[in-house]
Amino acid sequence: MRTERNLTRRLDRVFARLDREPERPAHIDVPRMSRHRVVLFSATLAFYLAIVWAVVTTSWLVRLDWQVMFFRPYQQWPEIHAFLDYYVVLGQRGPTAVMVAAWLGWRSWRQHTIRPLLTLAASLLLLNITVGAAKLGMGRLGPHYATIIGSNEMGLGGDIFPSGHTANAVVTWGILAYLASTPRARRWLSALSAVTSLGVGLTTVYLGTHWLSDVLLGWAAGLLILLALPWCEPLIARTELWLFDLRDLWRARRGRPATEPAVPVTPVVLLPRGAHTEEPVPVREPVSSTRTSRGVAHLAPGVHTVRSERPVTPAGSRRPPHADRVPRGASQPAARPLTGG
Repeated sequence: MRTERNLTRRLDRVFARLDREPERPAHIDVPRMSRHRVVLFSATLAFYLAIVWAVVTTSWLVRLDWQVMFFRPYQQWPEIHAFLDYYVVLGQRGPTAVMVAAWLGWRSWRQHTIRPLLTLAASLLLLNITVGAAKLGMGRLGPHYATIIGSNEMGLGGDIFPSGHTANAVVTWGILAYLASTPRARRWLSALSAVTSLGVGLTTVYLGTHWLSDVLLGWAAGLLILLALPWCEPLIARTELWLFDLRDLWRARRGRPATEPAVPVTPVVLLPRGAHTEEPVPVREPVSSTRTSRGVAHLAPGVHTVRSERPVTPAGSRRPPHADRVPRGASQPAARPLTGG
C-alpha cells in the first residue's frame, strides 16, 4: 500500500509539471534586430547577390569551379572518402532536423515554452522557401551533369545552386547558437556550427556533387535566414499564445478543466528560538510572470509552524512501564531462596 501511494504521488507530480502554464525563464533574452545585426544582414545579402552575378556572367568564379572539378579531390585523397560519406549526413535535412528537434523538444519541456520548436519550424520553413525558389529559378546543373566545359550551366533544369546541404547545415546547427541561454554557450555553439557547416560544404565539393560557388551561396543563404529570425519573433510569440489558447479550448470541450485553481497559502516567517508571537507575519506572495497565474493545488507549499508550536519530545524513556522491570540505578532485590530439595 505504501509503495502504491508513493508511485501515485510521483505520477501526480509529473502530470502536474506537464500541465503547467508556459513560463519563459527570465535570464533568456529574445534576440532583437539590432543595428549590428542589420549591418551583417546587409553585408551578407550583398555577398549573396555578388555570387549570383559572378556565376550568371561566367566570371573568374566559374573558371575556378571548373578547375576544382577537373582536380577531382575524391581521387587525390581517396583514403578519407568513406569518412566523408558519413560526415555529409550532417547537412541532410531529415536526420539533422530530427536530432535538433529532439534536443529542442526537451528544452521546451524543461522551460515550459514551445518557442524553441516554433523557432526551428520557422527557420526550416524559410529555408525551404528561399533556397528552394533559388534552386528552381536558376536551374543550374551539377558537376556530374555538366554539358559544356567552361559554361555556368544555368537555366538547364538543375537544382544545385545554391547548395542545400550547406544552407541546411548553417541553419540547423546555427539555431542552437541562436537559442542559447548564455553568451558563453552562444559563442561556443556559434563556432561549432560554423566549423560543421564549413566541413559539410567542403565535403560536397570533395565528393563532386556541388560547385565551389554553390557552397559559397549556400553559406550566405543559411546565414541570411539566421540573421532574419528576429523579424519572425513577434509572429512566433503570437503563434505560441494561439496554440495554448487552442489547447485550453480543446480541454474545455472535452469537459476537462484547463488548469487547476491555486490554493491560497499564507507563508509564515520562522522565528528564532525563544521568540514568541501571537500571529504569523505574512509575506508578499510571489507573482508569476505568465499571462495567467495558475498553479497546482497539491504542489503548493504547506504552512510552516513556528518552533514553539511543534510537539515537544517528552523527557525520559519512551518504553511503557512494566511491573517486573526496575529502573537503572535502583537497588536490586534479594534473590528468593530456592525451595524443595
